[in-house]
Amino acid sequence: MPHAPAPIVFGPIPLTLEAVVALAERRAASRLDDDPTWRARIARGAQAVEGLLDREGQIYGITTGYGDSCVTAVPLSQVAALPRQLYTFHGCGLGRFLEPEAARAVLAARLQSLCQGVSGVRFELLERLHACLREDLLPRIPEEGSVGASGDLTPLSYVAAMLCGEREVIWRGDVRMAAMSMRSWAGNR
Repeated sequence: MPHAPAPIVFGPIPLTLEAVVALAERRAASRLDDDPTWRARIARGAQAVEGLLDREGQIYGITTGYGDSCVTAVPLSQVAALPRQLYTFHGCGLGRFLEPEAARAVLAARLQSLCQGVSGVRFELLERLHACLREDLLPRIPEEGSVGASGDLTPLSYVAAMLCGEREVIWRGDVRMAAMSMRSWAGNR
């Protein structure tokens, strides 16, 4: 009897293209790295962001605008609203929606990127993204999006909106509203 291959590990070590494809095609299981040193690095990044906010420091994209607007300060009273404003503004994709395999690849790539520990995110975000990938709760992402420098703001806005319970998702093969699916999913865990 053949044994199951080792799960793909999201952590500080980059994933191969083959690993992303295996995740996208649901041919591999995955897990978050359990190395305490890596987990502490993620926590330190989030603490660094909190520390800068406490001292009213300038943090690109958190207390400033983006791109050419990086010289525009965001008042601390509006910092909490900025992420929602960003994903709402960039939620302007067009065309057909990505196939589930492509949406899984987007989730895997974003999760691995955040696992590098340089984004200042909380570990809970990594857990939530991993859970969505593992449970096959997928954002509906239009194929056509932004033409900005990075080209990923529009697709990633759909990921962020899903994590916040907004827009549509695919779960268990059906198109549903994200908030309803997240509540159902959380109740079944």
